[in-house]
Amino acid sequence: MSVSLYYRVRRTEPLTGAESAATERITAAHHASFPYGDEEALYFWPVGDDPREVLAGSTRMPSDPGRCLPVIAHVLDSLTELRRALPGTDWHVHLDDLDVPWDEAEGYALPGMRDPELRTEPGGP
Repeated sequence: MSVSLYYRVRRTEPLTGAESAATERITAAHHASFPYGDEEALYFWPVGDDPREVLAGSTRMPSDPGRCLPVIAHVLDSLTELRRALPGTDWHVHLDDLDVPWDEAEGYALPGMRDPELRTEPGGP
């Protein structure tokens, strides 16, 4: 059974050219710094039939439990940066059935996610 993090962004107006460029820059930086090349990273699919949807995607979590928290943290940090670059948008981020809360100061985070001991892969540096 796999677990995925889903994200959807809506707004009545489409993204501007500057916002699209910021989205591409942030996504490219995410991929360049992603900790595991063999795992699924931030992924956006083409927007669907909903004209209000400006971004949508998902990331499948690793099957290795030691990799889950570093991947979740990395993706949520990237989504936080994206949300801050796209003002006036409505976001929904969830880990399967669990909504991921937004905090203006911290961004997207799950309890314990910022604990350095928990973010390190077991047996890693």
